Amino acid sequence: MLLSLPGVLLDDEVTSIRDLLKQAQWVDGRTTAGIQAATVKNNQQLAEQDPLLAQIRRIVMQALHRDPLFFSAVLPDKILPPFVNRYAGGTNHYGFHVDNAMRSMPDGSARVRADVSATLFLNDPEEYEGGELVIQDVFGEQRVKLKAGSMVIYPSTSVHAVTPVTSGERLASFMFIQSMVRDAAHRRMLFDMDMALVKLRQQHGELAEVVQLTGVYHNLLREWAL
Repeated sequence: MLLSLPGVLLDDEVTSIRDLLKQAQWVDGRTTAGIQAATVKNNQQLAEQDPLLAQIRRIVMQALHRDPLFFSAVLPDKILPPFVNRYAGGTNHYGFHVDNAMRSMPDGSARVRADVSATLFLNDPEEYEGGELVIQDVFGEQRVKLKAGSMVIYPSTSVHAVTPVTSGERLASFMFIQSMVRDAAHRRMLFDMDMALVKLRQQHGELAEVVQLTGVYHNLLREWAL
């Protein structure tokens, strides 16, 4: 499932992150790439040791934890702490690749299975030319370029790329999520059911049938969660 989530970050959170990034010391983005991805990755990112990254991670994680649509779509179990990258000048693209299946937590405490990948845009499309996230999967090829504070989630199994940024700079946070529900088809069914339940509640309130269907949703989640 590919899904755009508007307004994950509040405007003041976007501003805070952008202000922090004015002090950024960028390093080669290949430091977090797998063997295949490193051959086509040409961007920059904040170093793991940079104190700015810790501050930005706190803002982003706080936003994710309060976003009900993110929770419903991803059903997160573990979230690899978000990274921040930059595309501009001579480091301006990322060729087609597939994300590594397993990622290590920065402190080495655990491994995270990448079920869902996410890109959180930190500046508006008008600020740069190019820089589209191109995602190829069963839904065909999709090109994504969202406003600042919005996020796109997509299967980590998909082939994807970032097209060259030909002017300006593209700033984003990216992350990998291990879902409580490993099967993508099951996650999609649960998401569709949850969205339908939200609409039914809005239109009809807590009818007995809505309560019953809510029970079915949670029992399926219990059945499918790892």
